[in-house]
Amino acid sequence: MDGLTIKHDEELERAYGKWVLVRRSLEISTFGINAVELPPGESIPEHDERGREHEEVFLVLDGDATLVVDGVDHPLRRGSFARLSPERRRTVRNDTDAVARILIVSAPVASGYQPMEWA
Repeated sequence: MDGLTIKHDEELERAYGKWVLVRRSLEISTFGINAVELPPGESIPEHDERGREHEEVFLVLDGDATLVVDGVDHPLRRGSFARLSPERRRTVRNDTDAVARILIVSAPVASGYQPMEWA
């Protein structure tokens, strides 16, 4: 069906063993969306988004994780959301003994997004 893409988890492309390439799998071109499945003791690379001017949102789908922002730990549990502006240095770390699954959404700050009136 034109204009509709549905992929089940097992159909999504994977990279480097822990990245779930949602954006690429769904052929999204207007914002970034991927998931990371962090095994115990692992983290994503520390970075900021100054170069791309991206705002990022992290949502913990499963498990618990630690969001580290500018060197400060922020514990996140399942269902936690966090938003970061481009200049903040960030990483997500899994200090638990179970896999943590985190959804990451990003878009340029200057995207021109217009929220619906009720939102």
